[in-house]
Amino acid sequence: MHVAQCGTASPSRLTPVTFCHCSKCRRWHGHVGAYTAVDRPGFELTEQRGLRWYAASATVRRGFCGECGSSLFWDEEGAPKMSICAGTLDAPTGLTPKAHIYLGSQGDYYEVPDDGLIRREEFTR
Repeated sequence: MHVAQCGTASPSRLTPVTFCHCSKCRRWHGHVGAYTAVDRPGFELTEQRGLRWYAASATVRRGFCGECGSSLFWDEEGAPKMSICAGTLDAPTGLTPKAHIYLGSQGDYYEVPDDGLIRREEFTR
């Protein structure tokens, strides 16, 4: 399984997908952010060629591929997991959807279907 269109990163041990509707994710991705995550202990990228980081805040950085432009990671300092943009993974992923978060700031141009997933106006751990 690779991350990025150019295939420069490969993760494993992934969580179910959370869809983030916050304005920052919508701007970063061009629409809703879809994230899976992996525990930090034991996580390593088999290839980091082209990996670049953008400081989104004092404690959050977003990883992207400097070669193909793919959005790759959401990384919060001190968090037990590293978030990975689910759409960058090769199929079959085996991933399942889990939740919609930050529905209180979703865009005004779409509706979120009643799909039975967890729904949160904000984010709670």
